[in-house]
Amino acid sequence: MKRIKWCWAVSGVWLLQIELGMQVITSTIVIGALENNASRDENEFLTITSEEASWFGSLSNLLTPLGNVLSTLLLDLLGHKKCMILANMPCLVAQIMLYFATNVKILYVCSILMALSIGFMSAPSLGYLGEVCEPKLRGSLSSTMTIFYYVGTIILTMLYSVTKQWRLTVIMSMVFPIITIIILLTIPDSPMWLLAKGKHLKAHTNLRKLRGNVSYDKCENEFQEMIRYNMPSNNDKSHQKENTNTWKQFFKPAVLRPFRLMMIYFFFKNLLCGLPLVPYLVSIFNKFGAPVNVEWTISFAMFLSIIGSLIAVFLIPKLGKRFLTLFTLSVCSVCYIIIGLIGIYWKNAQSITSWTILVLYLTTIFISSTGITPIAWTLITEIFPVKYKNILCNISSALFYVITFFMTKYYPEFSNVVEFYNAFTICGIFGLFGCIYFYFCLPETENKTLQEITAFFKN
Repeated sequence: MKRIKWCWAVSGVWLLQIELGMQVITSTIVIGALENNASRDENEFLTITSEEASWFGSLSNLLTPLGNVLSTLLLDLLGHKKCMILANMPCLVAQIMLYFATNVKILYVCSILMALSIGFMSAPSLGYLGEVCEPKLRGSLSSTMTIFYYVGTIILTMLYSVTKQWRLTVIMSMVFPIITIIILLTIPDSPMWLLAKGKHLKAHTNLRKLRGNVSYDKCENEFQEMIRYNMPSNNDKSHQKENTNTWKQFFKPAVLRPFRLMMIYFFFKNLLCGLPLVPYLVSIFNKFGAPVNVEWTISFAMFLSIIGSLIAVFLIPKLGKRFLTLFTLSVCSVCYIIIGLIGIYWKNAQSITSWTILVLYLTTIFISSTGITPIAWTLITEIFPVKYKNILCNISSALFYVITFFMTKYYPEFSNVVEFYNAFTICGIFGLFGCIYFYFCLPETENKTLQEITAFFKN
């Protein structure tokens, strides 16, 4: 009974992650169907150029931080539950508009709406998950978030593989935000948020529900701990005075060095994990030339990411983040270099080369999902000093989306200038330089206290 209760409460968060994956992969399907008259649907009248495709695929990254800001402003007022419900609204509107889209401007508006939805759902869902789960379950449940994200990408790509019509696929996917809203309406508000609003009785009732309708006494200790956590400390006034000098503190080594490391980590993660290439996967797989169904191949790539994310949960505690970063980044770099060299210099056996290149690229997707991709979002919660963690996490997340925007937007131009396969070689060479940087500058944070991590950056 107890597990059913918190599973039901967390299911709304999981469904939001599925929606997140579906929204991210939507641009892949739409661009693959419409770019340069690529659609196989005889009734499709809409087409977009490569330049328009790059804007449609990248706008969602540029404006996602705006959704983060909006949710931050409303979270304290409305609470996690209402904010998670609101996060579905832009998604629903975007899906309806996509189905009836008649020109590229409507596609741009849809991309902006999806960006707002993606950004808006992040803080409420992560905060709710952390506040309603028992402490011993938070870590394992947090690690499942990435898995549900990839489940969403697989669902949408498989739908498109079956229907062969992007508009039908998009409108069918509306069932997920509708189900999510229905489930979210039935879950209890976060007890922590209710306490902050002074609703002690409601908070205690909700905590009992989340713990399986246990008796009043069985959750009293946990409830009292929540009350102590929410009580203002005697040092609040002194902290407010210190906050006036917060921006000056950002230039201290203990703050600046981990921030610089995080930005560089995000850059190399994007460079070698393939995230900026996601909107263009259909055309990329077609250029590889392997005789495969592109839509099902994209689904298989997302499946590999799920497997890699599951493996990462077990590998990170055993091997550490530093080793996994160096290993996965170096393997992905070498694979990219080989892809580029084969594509340029080995053209005699076309069938062999096309399969080899495809396998190497799928290998990078799998390997990155076991290391650099999940580790990036773990590091961001560890390496910043506690005093500045919240604001630096928000700034770093926002800049991650800005970096992703520029890499996604200008990938087609970069690929045209240096040629398609040379782009892989160049990225791979840069990745090797990244390995050298992380060898000297990335500390091992696994099994280290926050004080030990902060001390490393102070020196």
